[in-house]
Amino acid sequence: MKDFLKYTFASLLANLLGLGIIFTIGFGGMVFLIIAAASKDSGPKIKDKSVIVLDLSVNITDSKPNATIGEALSEERIDTIALRSILDALKTAKTDPKIVGLYLQGSSSIGSIGWANMKEIRLALQDFRESKKPIYAYDMEWTEPEYYLGSVANKILVNPFGGVEINGFSIEEMFLAGALEKFGVGVQVTRVGKYKSAVEPFLLKKMSPENRQQTESWLGDIWSEFLNTVGESRKLKASQLQAIADDRGTLMADEAINSKLIDKVAYFDEVVTELKKLTGTDKDDKSFRQISIKNYAKIGENKTKNTSVDSQKRIAVLYAEGDIVDGEGGPTQIGGDRMAKELQELRDDENVKAVVFRVNSPGGSATASEVIGREVVLTRKKKPVIVSMGNLAASGGYWISMNANKIFAEPNTITGSIGVFGLLMNAQKISNNNGISWDVVKTGRYADIDTISRPKTPQELAGIQRIVDRIYDRFTNKVAQSRKLPLSRVQEIAQGRVWSGATAKKLGLVDEIGGLENAIQAAAKDAKLGNNWQLEEYPKRRTLEEQILEKLSGVRVSKPPQKLDPLTAEFKKFQDELAILKAMNDPQGIYARLPFNLRID
Repeated sequence: MKDFLKYTFASLLANLLGLGIIFTIGFGGMVFLIIAAASKDSGPKIKDKSVIVLDLSVNITDSKPNATIGEALSEERIDTIALRSILDALKTAKTDPKIVGLYLQGSSSIGSIGWANMKEIRLALQDFRESKKPIYAYDMEWTEPEYYLGSVANKILVNPFGGVEINGFSIEEMFLAGALEKFGVGVQVTRVGKYKSAVEPFLLKKMSPENRQQTESWLGDIWSEFLNTVGESRKLKASQLQAIADDRGTLMADEAINSKLIDKVAYFDEVVTELKKLTGTDKDDKSFRQISIKNYAKIGENKTKNTSVDSQKRIAVLYAEGDIVDGEGGPTQIGGDRMAKELQELRDDENVKAVVFRVNSPGGSATASEVIGREVVLTRKKKPVIVSMGNLAASGGYWISMNANKIFAEPNTITGSIGVFGLLMNAQKISNNNGISWDVVKTGRYADIDTISRPKTPQELAGIQRIVDRIYDRFTNKVAQSRKLPLSRVQEIAQGRVWSGATAKKLGLVDEIGGLENAIQAAAKDAKLGNNWQLEEYPKRRTLEEQILEKLSGVRVSKPPQKLDPLTAEFKKFQDELAILKAMNDPQGIYARLPFNLRID
């Protein structure tokens, strides 16, 4: 309640402040202030002998987030940076004479990154290390996601009271069937694909054998990639790391030293002292000479804007991130109509010579997926379309990807899940138990098929199943055509089964193992652009100034990521499971989606 009042008051204050500015200086004065703020040369500066700081608590997204008025006014805000900003910054820093090293700063809770994005960042860190500029990595408690990045460092340090977690990955699914049954909520399902497990939380009280089989397979692939990648950097065998996971799981600082997981045990002030020596900082200064990777990226972006390139030769990077929904969709969703329009405009823009379609989605509406997929086909007829799969590109996410000229995925990308389902819920029992009943008058047998007042009849279920079957057939046939695979082979590897990127390449579902930068280079090559081209990102990001002009009172106050207590964290998971239902708006009620809120712990 304390936080609620705090952030509500902050939001209210921001609104009143915005209105006060308008009434005090007038609209023209407001515009003047915005222009002045935008033109003021007050950006970050790089001092000689600086260290770049990458805070591992930062949220890393595919596309650049819109700056919000609420975040500008709030002291506590979520720190977010785009993947490409980090990759470009590390590439520039490698040869920047003002940068002498890199510091990976651990956190009690790692930000939202995703394993595929971490793979790409890790490769960029390895490339930076080849410049002979040292990488330091320090944390109180090294968790596996942080250690996956930190293990690339020249020197890994841990607090004397800290440790390193190497205990394996786990997937824990929440099943709601018992609760729905208890409260009297009826659930009926139509689906195709024995591995299509997205509906299981509503039907079962534990994993089906098929779901367990596929989860063990792809999770094992991602774990193997972790073991091999970390092991190579630390000169340890995968079997040695597996033994740690099976024997102890978490090692204290001295144990981690003996196991060669870290290089040194130190307090934070001792790490600062080392970095002061590296940067030549006076010992009396509070800290070492540094610049955050976010600020360093901004400087690089400003320089790029002033670089002379051929604006008539552009590669468009189009980001599709979130659940796929019918219609326009919200800011964290992929609206079928909105994404189709983006593709249409890029297709008609003669200066755009190739499109890199960055997909990071668990899927969603089958109808919206087909709308987007059709636009990919039409765009490919005029210019190359290269798909770069992020952390997730499965079900509907695969549907919108499959028609590209070439598909790139990381080995730990989650993809496949070629299957379809329909989820039909009714409130008859819970309503009747509370004295609510319905009656109906209709002019046709199926006129009230969309009602939630009763279960579907066998005839209605058969009709819905027929639609699901037809959509699944359409899905698999399109995969066969686009991927040039025999239909019988697609039917074998489909069935709603989830695959890792590494296995998907072996199966022919993706073409190359690689990240966003690899996809961009492939697009330049396929479009025969040479080295003289410009990169543009879509959808276009609105600046803070544009948002103020559009809607002065549109304030959103955000809280920074926090580590929740176990009970609150479990309740949050329950909320997230139910929240997914809001995104299920397919007009036919048919979905191509991964299991709900897939998490790797």
